[in-house]
Amino acid sequence: MKDKLTDQELHNLAMNIVGKQLEDEGYEFLGVNSQLKRNPQFVALKDQKLNFVIVKAIPYPVDPKYYDPQFMKGIKDHALKFNAKTFYAGVGIANSGDYDKPVLKDDAYTVNYEGLQEI
Repeated sequence: MKDKLTDQELHNLAMNIVGKQLEDEGYEFLGVNSQLKRNPQFVALKDQKLNFVIVKAIPYPVDPKYYDPQFMKGIKDHALKFNAKTFYAGVGIANSGDYDKPVLKDDAYTVNYEGLQEI
C-alpha cells in the first residue's frame, strides 16, 4: 500500500507549482523558505519591486482561494515595513482518482490553482 503525502510533502508540491509560475513570470528569488508555518515562502523581486508570497497547500474540499484575513494582515503589515507587495497563493491538491481520498506518493493528483492573489 502506498503512503500518503505528509503535510510537508504537500507543502513542497505547492511550493514547486508556485515557484514555477514566479520563475516563468520573471520574478528573481531573494529568499525561499519551504518549511511549514514559516512565512513568507518566497521573497522575490519583479520590476525592481519587492514581493512577499505566502504559499498554502489546501486539501479538498476547502476552497484554495480562501485565506485567513487576520493572518494575512500580519504578513502584509510586515511586508509594508519593507515597501513590499504581499501575495497569497492557495494551491488545492487532491487525489485525482477520488477527491475524498488522500494524495498518495507516486500517484496522480489534481491541482486547483488560479494564481497569485494580491493582499
